[in-house]
Amino acid sequence: MAANASSQDPAVIDVDKFLKDTDPPSNSDTSPYWNDRGMVEKAKKNNAKKVQDQFDKLGPPPPLPPIPSEPSLNPNTASSVTGKKSMSQIKKNLLRPALTSHYGVTIGVPEALRKFLPNAGGDQEKLNLSCSEAVLPGSNLATMQINNNFTGVTERHAYRRVFDDRVNFTFYVNAENYLPIRFFEAWKSYIMNEDTANPFLTGGPASLDSLSSPKDKNYSYRVRYPDDPESGYTATGLTITKFERDIDPSGRRPNSLTYEFIKSYPISVSSMPVSYDTSGLLKCIVSMTYLRYVVAQTDQFSKGKPQKPTSSENPNSTAPPPPESSASDKKADKTLGASDLIGTLFDFA
Repeated sequence: MAANASSQDPAVIDVDKFLKDTDPPSNSDTSPYWNDRGMVEKAKKNNAKKVQDQFDKLGPPPPLPPIPSEPSLNPNTASSVTGKKSMSQIKKNLLRPALTSHYGVTIGVPEALRKFLPNAGGDQEKLNLSCSEAVLPGSNLATMQINNNFTGVTERHAYRRVFDDRVNFTFYVNAENYLPIRFFEAWKSYIMNEDTANPFLTGGPASLDSLSSPKDKNYSYRVRYPDDPESGYTATGLTITKFERDIDPSGRRPNSLTYEFIKSYPISVSSMPVSYDTSGLLKCIVSMTYLRYVVAQTDQFSKGKPQKPTSSENPNSTAPPPPESSASDKKADKTLGASDLIGTLFDFA
């Protein structure tokens, strides 16, 4: 019965048959493993051959990166940081830094406010020259973080350029008419539509001509639209120009750096303390906001045509711009190259 049960049910083990098959003397297939150590070594070799076959399928390993070489000793290359420097090289590269006291500011004015600040000379030039301190703007790149696209590596991909929300200017206040204070206060009042006829007043035609003064008990206002063609309060032409003392005989500044701000207007006029202490200069600090700024590039740092600021090239100079070279003059001078011709047409003052 036990034999019949074992033959019918595969889960039942025949103990006698199992012992007979595993007995070393009676099993010719397994006896070498019990009596001869050479077969064990043979099995190890077979396993090693299988592993080697797997490596052969993978192919040869990639080449190792090259060993870094020593920095070049050529003084004309940027990598020669350890080479000797001549005095002329030091003077050329280090002893001519840019100075912070050479700059010019042009305040862009909306057309609706031009009556307060005439464009030709006068108060416009006075306001530009009274800017005693300015800040070159900055920006940063907003990035998104990607983890483990590559093992153990954190990547950051840029997706947006974020500009500073404001730029600060400091003006000397003149004793004649307190020009910076009055002008920027008038600009802010214009933005808020103060001292104008209130469209919400009712009570007859006479009241429609009355002014809604901030002194009124029920004072109200409606802010102007920023980009209205006739009454918008944003301005173009706000520029900061950084230059050096090297000015050519024609009055141009060849090595200037110009920042132009798009759609600017004042958002803050800081408080100005006064006291009976020792007298000092009264300064007005104004914060201007803008959408973005554009740096006027030269042909060295520009992909195509060099950018030129839309505002005046030299706001603090009364000299007329130099005439452009004619086509006949350019043909006569065969030593001029492409960069020289571009430099004669585009002046970043």
